[in-house]
Amino acid sequence: MQKQTLEKVFEYASSPMHGTLSRKLRKGVKLQINEGKLFEAATLFLGDEFVRITEKLGEETRNTYYAWDKICCVSTVGKVED
Repeated sequence: MQKQTLEKVFEYASSPMHGTLSRKLRKGVKLQINEGKLFEAATLFLGDEFVRITEKLGEETRNTYYAWDKICCVSTVGKVED
């Protein structure tokens, strides 16, 4: 999958955070990369060479990094709207 396509998927699943280059997952949307961990309430940074996912875990912060060329699939999960 091309980087441009992946960027569009990440942009669809998130919204820009004012004053930063980061993006916050939209309310009710979960994200899964390469069929791995399901991210909720995470912040994304779409860099030139990598994607960083930041999660708050209690008093700690976890950053997970993905190389663009190692991402083979992205899933978005959300509730069905009637």
